[in-house]
Amino acid sequence: MGSSNSWFLLFIFFFIYPQLRQQILHWRRITALRACEKRRKTRIITLIHRQESVGFFGMFSRNFINIEDSEEVLRAIRLTSEGTPIDLIIHTPGGLLLAAEQIAYALKKHPAKVTVVVPHYAMSGGTLIALAADEILMDKHAVLGPVDPQIGQYPAASILRAVEEKPVSEVEDTTLILADVSRKAVKQTRSFVFNLLKDRMGDEKATELALVLTEGRWTHDYPITAEEAQALGLPVNTDLSSQVCNIMKLYPQSGIGRPSVQYVPIPYPSAPD
Repeated sequence: MGSSNSWFLLFIFFFIYPQLRQQILHWRRITALRACEKRRKTRIITLIHRQESVGFFGMFSRNFINIEDSEEVLRAIRLTSEGTPIDLIIHTPGGLLLAAEQIAYALKKHPAKVTVVVPHYAMSGGTLIALAADEILMDKHAVLGPVDPQIGQYPAASILRAVEEKPVSEVEDTTLILADVSRKAVKQTRSFVFNLLKDRMGDEKATELALVLTEGRWTHDYPITAEEAQALGLPVNTDLSSQVCNIMKLYPQSGIGRPSVQYVPIPYPSAPD
């Protein structure tokens, strides 16, 4: 009898308790999001990736912006009325360029005010998304990053420089192909950044900033502080409320099984009450 009770308790501990704990955490997040929405009168969407999380066997995994994320963010935007502002809380090392561009384009087209909230960091594709916002609300210690394209493991700008510094006869065909792809990637990304910024900054300033962010003047993980972002002309505000920051506490490092994107999954015909 004692052995049966022990197995039952082990079953509860290993199978039921983790699921129950995850469900409780899920509802705590929904409650926190809803409370913040009521206070700010906005739709809040989270796009949160932890750089590394420990798996069941102690292995590391990395999470990045992917197509599933863009699908969910776009669905959340479609569920939001044109008159309802959107707050996107983002914490990410970056990810797939296509997914980041889809999210950025959808945010830019939203008629009401769009605020991208950066509690800690939004690098690469995360910065690209932030460029679509009317306001970038950053913690005073948070950072953005360059959006220069990466081809495989190398920066596109570095591939181009390597090819330009040698006679073509001394460059392998594979490198020339990579240089061709790099040239296209830089041109396309620069054009996309320009189109995100031109309506707010004007053509001249948008061209200048698109060049700065895509030309490879920094390493890809260079931290652009709030002060530097403001100096570049980005609409950065560092008055980040504690309530928005506290939401990050509900996304612990080892959040196995949680979705990257989360929001209250109902249509908003008007601003939340």
